[in-house]
Amino acid sequence: MPSILIVDDSRVSRRIVRKALPPWNLDIREAAGGRECLEAYAREKADIVLLDLTMPGMDGFETLTRIRALDAEARVIVITADIQPGAEARARSLGASTLLHKPVEPGQLLAALEECTP
Repeated sequence: MPSILIVDDSRVSRRIVRKALPPWNLDIREAAGGRECLEAYAREKADIVLLDLTMPGMDGFETLTRIRALDAEARVIVITADIQPGAEARARSLGASTLLHKPVEPGQLLAALEECTP
């Protein structure tokens, strides 16, 4: 059963992402920020991390950098409302598999997950 770690400081956003996930048999976990994400990932590596960029404290860019330091093979899909031109390029340069925009469309999320699933 693939494990998914949804990381977003907004409970509503985490719920929306959870509802957009395909009806697969998934182990879904959540983290409310970067530090919580890193603690959860260190305890039990997730197969795929769904990561927001704009979070207080540790933002998604720093979180992504630290996840990749823990696991160079980590699969991270960024889901963000950030529409700045450089956000996608920066996320990809830090190791994100892809970047999706909020509100996430179930079909786009499915395609991104299929690309990341071994």
